[in-house]
Amino acid sequence: MSVRVDWRQSVAFTGTVIKYLAVAMLVPLAVSVVYGDDIVTFLAAIAITVAVGVALERIDDNPDLGAREALLFVAISWGAVAVIGAIPYVIAGYGTESTLRHPVNALFESMSGFTTTGATVTGEISFERHSHALLMWRQLTQWLGGMGIIVLMVAILPEAAVNGAQLIDSEAPGPELQKLTPKIAETARLLWLFYLGFTVLYAVLLLGLHYAGMAPNMDLYNAIAHAFTTLPTGGFSPQAQSIAYFSPAVQWLVIPFMLVAGMNFALFYFLLQDNYGAFLKDRELQAYLGANAGVIVILWGFLFTGSAPPLGDLGGITQGALENSLRQASFQVASLLNSTGYATSDFAQWDTTSQAILVFAMFIGGSAGSTGGGVKVVRWLVVLKGIRRQLFTTAHPSAVKPVRLGGAVIDEDVINAIYGFTLLYLLTFGVATVLLMLDASRVGLEMTLLEGLSASLATIGNIGPGFGFLGPFGSYVDFPATSKLLMIFLMWIGRLEIIPVFVMFTGAFWNE
Repeated sequence: MSVRVDWRQSVAFTGTVIKYLAVAMLVPLAVSVVYGDDIVTFLAAIAITVAVGVALERIDDNPDLGAREALLFVAISWGAVAVIGAIPYVIAGYGTESTLRHPVNALFESMSGFTTTGATVTGEISFERHSHALLMWRQLTQWLGGMGIIVLMVAILPEAAVNGAQLIDSEAPGPELQKLTPKIAETARLLWLFYLGFTVLYAVLLLGLHYAGMAPNMDLYNAIAHAFTTLPTGGFSPQAQSIAYFSPAVQWLVIPFMLVAGMNFALFYFLLQDNYGAFLKDRELQAYLGANAGVIVILWGFLFTGSAPPLGDLGGITQGALENSLRQASFQVASLLNSTGYATSDFAQWDTTSQAILVFAMFIGGSAGSTGGGVKVVRWLVVLKGIRRQLFTTAHPSAVKPVRLGGAVIDEDVINAIYGFTLLYLLTFGVATVLLMLDASRVGLEMTLLEGLSASLATIGNIGPGFGFLGPFGSYVDFPATSKLLMIFLMWIGRLEIIPVFVMFTGAFWNE
């Protein structure tokens, strides 16, 4: 058999992506100039990034991506930007006690950033050792990865727009791409404009709370830093206590923006067209908001009635406290259901029932076309409708009953693809849990089954925090390097929704 995929074209396009990543590094460089720290770190990182990008571009002078080359490009470019993104961590940590000085830890943090996972190998002490510039780079990686690096390239590069539909389809969360305009580049630009607009609005509102005296800790740096990680449902924070560091007013403001980040951004196009009916009648949006509301009410009931224990110093007393119990329940569900990963209390210390509710929320995920992770709401809707159809046709074998969503008939190929993805997702999650448990046992790391399950789910679902020592104020630093490499792989395939990566390991992909 002859090899059909021209990998050189994919690598050359990856070089272009890496080269433009150096432009993004100008943001932390500017921060380093303002605060007078890590200037050399980002100058060196920019130089290395440009050199690597230009070198890879020269592998093929005139790349023209075919269908398989486009898949390969999307997969390897996300791995490549994570490697490049780790360079500032390694340089800044050289000769220090920072956990990020180790290449595997740096790659873990970088992959967690770009895939908007939010899992970290830093700790509370480590935060104090990192400069404002390095922490801003950590925040910015999540913002770049939220709407998608490839979507951004399609929006600004004419050569990427040629295969833009397939590139975005391979990168964007959800079963299929919703094309808003005749030209795919215009759709990409619209999505990024929505994303940028919400980011700016959010930062302005955070600063407004600060100047109104309702958020004394929310200065300009923190407002920009958290705007970079809320809209991409990332969850990184330059504060070791996450959003618990800020006032209740800030926590209430974060909740609606986390919910917005988990919605299909294409729906906001309908609002621009004054088509409010199409927005409000979207079945996935209804299910997404309904799932959030339902889980919030259940968890709030446990917190308010005292069925759950007090949440500790950060969460405070919730029994009989209407505002605090509702805020804590709303925040944690909104954060975990769409994979943001922020926290206002240490839910790793909650009772078993409350943790089980949160685990259920983590499995749901955001909407297709959002920045949220997980399986996605629309897939669960199709799976449930498919199960209901199977039960019906079992009782009525001669009946023909199509699966409908919002009145539209779903193609059988789409249904089969959703079944395949969901099964592969759950299978990968289960196998990874076993491997993580075995590896922890190998090195003598004490880890409960819940912690192992949450480590696997939090990384493949791009959620971030887990339970036990992996809680919202915990860290993944104690895992052996082998487990970290596995979780880096899980974050990578989770962001690309598994199939574009796994297909590269099949002979059919490479051969005629």
